[in-house]
Amino acid sequence: MTLKLPARPHFDLTTVHLFIATAELGSVTRAAERLHIAPAAASRRIAELEAQFGLPLFLRRPHGMALTDAGRAMLAHARNITHTVLRMQDDAASFVGGAQGVVRLAAPKSAVLQFVPADIERCAAACPGVSIDLQEMNSLNVQQALTRGTADIGIFEASLGAVDLPTMPYRGDELVLVAPRGHALFSHAPATLDNILACDVIGLGEGSAISALLEKLANESGRLLRMRMRVGGFDSIAALIAQGLGVGVMPKAVAKTVAGGARFLRVEIAEPWAQRQFVLCCRPAASLSPAAVSVAEVFARTNFAKPAPPN
Repeated sequence: MTLKLPARPHFDLTTVHLFIATAELGSVTRAAERLHIAPAAASRRIAELEAQFGLPLFLRRPHGMALTDAGRAMLAHARNITHTVLRMQDDAASFVGGAQGVVRLAAPKSAVLQFVPADIERCAAACPGVSIDLQEMNSLNVQQALTRGTADIGIFEASLGAVDLPTMPYRGDELVLVAPRGHALFSHAPATLDNILACDVIGLGEGSAISALLEKLANESGRLLRMRMRVGGFDSIAALIAQGLGVGVMPKAVAKTVAGGARFLRVEIAEPWAQRQFVLCCRPAASLSPAAVSVAEVFARTNFAKPAPPN
């Protein structure tokens, strides 16, 4: 038996925008109003899109429309399409009047919070015709973006391992333990891995360099890492710590900002793994634009520097 696949789909950007709006608003009528399309035409576009894919993208309910599992998968692709189109527009606009181009920079939250903004500011002075498209993602995703060619330049934490691309040291930082004030194990500094593994740890999501490092250290020591709570940012970690729900590990400069109040203890970690090194990684020189080369040169001049303390 031969499985007959649907023909290759053909649709325009208006249909893509309509699909996204319908998913967000839960109604094709409201989506049509947002895009200034007649409701009947909007319904026909959605139906034609589903027919081209050969599967339903929405569940029709009395009070609106909800995405199917297939629809949720297609929504991610649709958003990527619109992001790519916007990037194309930005790239084209950057060349009008002699501008030099757009450089795609990927970096993890730790780097963005501590030192990337200052380095982007230096790029603005050194490369006035260049725009930087900053994409914040965890270190593992930075590596993947570089490998796939969706980022020109990336910054990631060195302990994740090397990629087969040009790499150089970038900046370093220091990890500290953050605990609620009065915590029994951390009344005396410094902290050790054994101390940390004895606690409920609040971490960042999958792919976070800090979470991956703690998991690796726990495995090497034959211990269990109790990380039942994973959140999207250091501010969320601090909010949970403040309620006594666990402890967290974060960069010292970040901890001063998000966990600097009287409810927190910031404890030094007296082990070598607490000293981290970030690396700067680029696509191969032959695939880099002159603008990307200029930005990489500016960022490379910060080798081995540590972040300035927060104000």
